[in-house]
Formats: sequence, C-alpha cells, structure tokens
Amino acid sequence: MFNRRDFIKGLGLTSVGWIGFGDSVFAELQKELPIRNTPSIFSPIRIRGRVLTNGQGVQGVAVSDGRMVAQSNSSGEFELISGTDRDFVFVSLPAGYEIQKQANGSASFFQRIDPTKSEQNISFDLKKSANSDENHHFLLLSDTQIQDDYEADQLLTVAAPDVQKTIASLNDPNSFGIGCGDLVFDKLELFKEYNQAIQMYDIPFFQVIGNHDLDFGGRSDATTTETFKGHFGPTYYSWNRGEVHYVVLDDVFYLGVGTKYIGHIPEEQLAWLEQDLKLVEKGKTVVVSLHIPSYTGAVTRYPDRDTLGGTVSNREHLYRMLEGYNAHLMSGHTHFNDNMIRGHVYEHCHGTVCGAWWSGPICYDGTPGGYAIYQTKGSELQWKYKGIGMDVNEQFRVYPTGYHKDFPDHMSLNCWNYDPAWEISWFENGIKKGAPEKRLALDPLSMEMHTGPDLPTRRKWVEPQLNDHMFFFKPESNDNLVIEAKDRFGNVYLKRV
Repeated sequence: MFNRRDFIKGLGLTSVGWIGFGDSVFAELQKELPIRNTPSIFSPIRIRGRVLTNGQGVQGVAVSDGRMVAQSNSSGEFELISGTDRDFVFVSLPAGYEIQKQANGSASFFQRIDPTKSEQNISFDLKKSANSDENHHFLLLSDTQIQDDYEADQLLTVAAPDVQKTIASLNDPNSFGIGCGDLVFDKLELFKEYNQAIQMYDIPFFQVIGNHDLDFGGRSDATTTETFKGHFGPTYYSWNRGEVHYVVLDDVFYLGVGTKYIGHIPEEQLAWLEQDLKLVEKGKTVVVSLHIPSYTGAVTRYPDRDTLGGTVSNREHLYRMLEGYNAHLMSGHTHFNDNMIRGHVYEHCHGTVCGAWWSGPICYDGTPGGYAIYQTKGSELQWKYKGIGMDVNEQFRVYPTGYHKDFPDHMSLNCWNYDPAWEISWFENGIKKGAPEKRLALDPLSMEMHTGPDLPTRRKWVEPQLNDHMFFFKPESNDNLVIEAKDRFGNVYLKRV
C-alpha cells in the first residue's frame, strides 16, 4: 500500500524522466550540435571572442564555460581553453545592459560550444539599458510543477494571468523573473506549456533546475540535464543587475540509482563560483538561487526525517564562500514557506506556485499558492509573498477561537512570510493587548483540506506539515478586534475580525 508519508519523508525522491526538446528555438540548434548522450575522450578547445556593444569592446566582463572564468580586456577580447566536455560559453551580464530573451521567453546569455572544432570564435553583443537598473524588481516562482493537461491549464489560465497583473502593476522595465526549479513534474514534454507561461509574462526569466526537471535512467548526475539544457542553457551561471550580483546553482545531485538524489553542490560548481565571486566586491549583495534549500526549519521540526534530499549536504562550504557579502539564498522544493537566518546568510525558502501539487489553494503549511516579489534599491533588498488570486497586502490569515482543534481555547493566525524582525500584535477597542505567542503547529485550514484517506482528492498523499509561523492568543473581547502585523521593512498589515 502506498504510504502518503513516504512522499513527504523522501522530500521528492521519486521521478520518471522523459527525453524531448519541445519546440524551443534552441532545440533547432540541438539538431545540429546535440548535447552528448555518451562520454567521449576529452579534447581541448581554444575559444576566442569579444564582448561588444554597438561595435565597441566592453572591458571587464566575466565569460565562462562553467569551469574557467575569463575577463574581457580593454578591447572586449577574451580567451578560454575549454574542452569537449563543456556545452556552453556564457557571459555574466554586467549591470547597465539589457537582459535579452530567447524565443521561449527565458534569458539569453550563452552560446553553444561546437565539440567538433578545436578552435572557434564566440562573441557576445550586449545592448545598453535605456533606463538605470540600480532600482529593479524580480519575481521568484518556485515549483510550478505541472504533470498533466489539467495542471498545465491551471498554470496558463489561473497562475500566469495573476503573474501578468503583478508585472503590469510593477511597471518596471528592469523587471525579470527566476523560475526556482521543478518547472514541471517529471513530464519533461510539458516544458512546452511552461514556456508558454514564460512567454505570457513578457519579461526575461532565468531558470533553475529542480529534481523533477531531470532526465533519469543514466549512470551518473552528469547525464541528467540534457533536456533542461536543450530549453534553457547552462544549469549554473551568474549575472548583474544594478548593485546586485545574481547566481544560479544546480544543487540536485543524482545518485545514479533509480530516481534518487541528494542536495549537494559539486566541486566543479564551487570552483567556478569561487572564481566568479573573486570578481565581485566584498560588501555587495549577492543573491543565489538554487532549488533544494541549503537548510530549513523542517530539520528541527521533524528530527527523525532523512534530510539528504531536502537540504544541501555541503552547505557550510557555500556559506564560507559568501562571507563578506550581503547574501540571500532563494530556494523552493519543500512546498512550504520558511525564512532562515544563519549568520550572514538569509535563506528564503518559498511557497510554491502549485501549492500542494495543484491540490488546492494552499501549500501544506497553509501558505497560499503563490510567488515572491523582490524590490531592489541599490544594494537593499525588500520582499513580499504574493498569493495567487489574493491582494499583495494579504500577508496573514486569522482563525476564530475553536477553529484550531489542537488549541481550541485560542484564536490563531498564520503569518507565512514571518521572520524574527516582524512584529505582530492585537488590539481591542483601540488598545494594544499584546503579542500573540508563536508556536510550532499545523495550519488548521491545511488540517481541514489535507487530512483523511481521501483528501485532497487530487493528491491523497498530501497532508498538513508543522510550520514556524503559527501564532496564538486569547482576546478578552471580540468587539473591535484588530490584528496588526508589521514586517521588517515597516509595512503594516491589518485585519479586523
């Protein structure tokens, strides 16, 4: 019998791969220069090129093949000794230049290496931004995770229009998006529908590979990314926007057995990141997006669970590399919202676009299905979580006394994007009575929607999960009762009960 807890305990250790390239323009290039399915004897490839804008060289731009990082000289020239084991050369887009798009809507910052030529020229033509990008926005969408036609339709007709409205409301020509992995749910042919959603947004999107975006069945981790690369390009890379340096990493490491993986950043990536960060001034804001969170509160909430598939095993090495920076990690994977501050690193583990796998409007910790909106002013980062179909100022949900069966004498609230800098209070007749008590608890709406052998109807293995953002209090009177939540940026959200 299928154990519904096994899916959660395994933190997503099951998938089935499908190999296909959809109808992206990049797939046409694939026909001529296929990504290697079988290993070959290594041969060096010398790559020369220029980084240009309006025919003039751009100095100091980082160019990489994922192993070595070079910088363009005063004439925009660069040179790399790459090899037949590399797929791409990519540019770390400097601040002040437009993020160009592929036909499928994803960002274009790379070119394919031809493994048949030992000498080749690859150049990049950049276009200066019409507006300063010092201030900009980006959206973080994690786990769209579509598996069938119904879920693809939900993405295209419910979630994507909500994202479109948000982008229109921002009215920011410097906006971009990040798809934080599990773009599909094992059915890689649905990258086609995923790309349709990205095209609807009409802003460039950078893509992160997730465990459900892999080609399984090969003998090692190196064989798992062919389809993803065919649509989106490299699985790790960087770019700059204003004063912020952005990085994407691939932390899903396939074990070569069935569909099992762990959260792990290979040495190749760490060595590349080390070179990449040497070109970034200490003290700057660095935003690193990766699918599996480096760490979450679930480790302490469920101490008996295996965390190898739900956290990054060698995270401490990543943290050390980020010392001296204002570092933010962006992750998904878990289908709950968790904000973790560990020393100099702030990790945002996001709720998901699909909620609890398209089984209803919430994740299993009660967080609405949705996405995050980030605003950057210089090096300062601010953020909100946006529930699909909800006003952006809806930041918590209140439950009446008796609704939470584990605490029947209390009112309760779920403030899903809480971190310790938030202040939550309640008022009766205009008088502040106190701060609700934070307790480790289940969300009562999730208990109602996700408990029982037949619930939820689409994903019977989904069940409520403990979270660190439930609050409880006992008002003396419900007359003129107001709950106030103030986030770390001073934004105030009110609910009258």
